[in-house]
Amino acid sequence: MGDHILVVDDEVGSREGLRRLLEALGYATTTAASAEEALESVRRDPPAAVFTDLVMPGVDGLEFIRRLQLERELPVVVFSAQGTIEQAVEAMKLGAQDFLEKPVEAVRLKMLLTRLGRTRELEVKNRRLKAELRERGAFERLRGDSEKMRIVFRQIEQVAASTLSVLIVGESGTGKELVAQTLHEVSGRRRQEFVAINCAAIPDTLLESEIFGHERGAFTGAVQRKIGCFEMAHRGTLFLDEIAEMNESLQAKLLRVLQEQRFRRVGGREVIEADVRVITATNRDPRKAIAEGKLREDLYYRLNVFTIVLPSLRERPEDVRPLARHFAVQYATRTGTTIPVFDRAAMDALIGHSWPGNVRELKNAVERAALLSDGGTILPEHLPPEVVASRSTQPLGPAPPAEGQHVPPPLTIPLGSTMDAVERETILRTLEYTRGNKTQAAKVLGVSLKTMHNKVKKYRL
Repeated sequence: MGDHILVVDDEVGSREGLRRLLEALGYATTTAASAEEALESVRRDPPAAVFTDLVMPGVDGLEFIRRLQLERELPVVVFSAQGTIEQAVEAMKLGAQDFLEKPVEAVRLKMLLTRLGRTRELEVKNRRLKAELRERGAFERLRGDSEKMRIVFRQIEQVAASTLSVLIVGESGTGKELVAQTLHEVSGRRRQEFVAINCAAIPDTLLESEIFGHERGAFTGAVQRKIGCFEMAHRGTLFLDEIAEMNESLQAKLLRVLQEQRFRRVGGREVIEADVRVITATNRDPRKAIAEGKLREDLYYRLNVFTIVLPSLRERPEDVRPLARHFAVQYATRTGTTIPVFDRAAMDALIGHSWPGNVRELKNAVERAALLSDGGTILPEHLPPEVVASRSTQPLGPAPPAEGQHVPPPLTIPLGSTMDAVERETILRTLEYTRGNKTQAAKVLGVSLKTMHNKVKKYRL
């Protein structure tokens, strides 16, 4: 903890006694005789911590803590000879770190200061990790200025420094592995291995061996010992992508390893300790995967300590422009060519595309266009045909009714209708115009296809 402490007490003897005690322990100390004087002192020269009496004339200790916390977050310790237990509890609720009785004992004070110092060191470390995260993640690879991505960044900041298991949910191509790498790189395990494995890309018969390793002769073809991903990631991070594609028996074994923090190689007897932070990901809705028998419910609850949901690119179209420019710069830097610029029509086409392949598809499209433009201007003809076609086929309004189909009259909403009733009627009438085509209806209403499906299910349309 820093060496500057502010003592607030209206009793001069008590105030000066605590000041001398703190200075004897090596802390620079300033004093204030009232809450008002203390607030002015904090504004002029913020201390590392504040020690305040509870019972003071005018603004008492509790009100002082309230006002102080509105201006800045500082460690606060309360002390009093007259204060009640109820006052001490209320002070703790307001953010006080501890409570001391007068007269303050030197041994008790020294222990408290040591603990406050450790807490402050952890806070400084956490702020450093958050700054490193913003530099490495949000501004390097996990780009995006939309509110949906800012939520993701805040979630990563909250969990990065911990050892909690994290489940990342998102469509293919949204950047789930980048999130896992960022979590590893700003954690205390960053100097150890980050090991990633895609459970959907390896046959069931080999996946167990890839994860846990095997001994020589464990099965046909096992001609030598193999070290698995769990062992390679010891004291580091293991990322299991598409966890819902793992078969049920292997999910059961994984659950046991996560609970016991130890495992055996396939065909082995040696028990191996597993100090591994496990991060998992899936492109499925976890609840739906559980209902379909694809994901064990008990494993889900073990993995789902903290969940990060990555939005699809079509849910954050405002990020397409900065991402496209970023990928163009990346390509030019890697190939040593001139950074291409985007023709307005080309950028409009990029923004208008639905990007079923998400950020991965956008990156591939931009790199293809940069290659074809030869470092010049990227035109619509340099983009993949499906990107340009999706823009040209976007409806400007409702689809016309089929021949002989009744044309609904103009939509009229009775005054006093609930918002749900208005929304249901709007979606219903839009589906009538688009002849039941949910994709077109979603575009007409300016929502994602996923949102349209959810609304149709909600209102049973």
